[in-house]
Amino acid sequence: MPYEPPTHTVERSLRATTGAKVIAGVDEVGRGAWAGPVTVCAAVTGLRRPPMGLTDSKLLTVKRRTALAAELRTWVTAYALGHASPEEIDDLGMTAALRLAAVRALEALPVRPDAVILDGKHDYLGTPWQVRTVIKGDQSCVAVAAASVIAKVHRDKMMAELGADHADFGFAANAGYPSPVHRAALEERGPTPYHRLSWAYLDALPRWRHLKKVRAWADGGVPEIEGQLGFDF
Repeated sequence: MPYEPPTHTVERSLRATTGAKVIAGVDEVGRGAWAGPVTVCAAVTGLRRPPMGLTDSKLLTVKRRTALAAELRTWVTAYALGHASPEEIDDLGMTAALRLAAVRALEALPVRPDAVILDGKHDYLGTPWQVRTVIKGDQSCVAVAAASVIAKVHRDKMMAELGADHADFGFAANAGYPSPVHRAALEERGPTPYHRLSWAYLDALPRWRHLKKVRAWADGGVPEIEGQLGFDF
């Protein structure tokens, strides 16, 4: 399916309106997975012409995405990755875990960005970062698209390695996301050390429901479920 290539429009706007010189594009992967970390990439690209075919990682084949990630790692001005573990997701909730992973990525860059372009409509970073949110930024903004591809390829490789001792779960193919193979393995074997134990999928597993973690929410509210997927897929 044809698509419009990403541009530097948002970067140019931020430069003109805020005086920002170093602008990082930020994207995450793993929000909706049942297992593994949530991973965030922060990429600084400047205003150079991007590699041919750059777009949201989800629109690329595995082969093309992998090749493009290798090219991007040397093309970008700088990039860094940050992760929040399944335990941190269980303890903090997804929004706080995303912020933790994003801050880890941003603080690992060699130069602190003056502004951040964040994919999506919700600013989960907040102060002191100067944030511009862009819906479908991974398709429209060069820096965010670059972050999307690098993050996806890195996390997929990580999940394949983590799954080497848990072949029945198919992590090399599903990266910890819901799939029939993943569901069947959960029902038979229960969660691995890499699973998020506060998530709703455990409610549908009578044999393993006792393992579910319930966080003591300070505000007296209910745990957030944004991004969580059940067994209806």
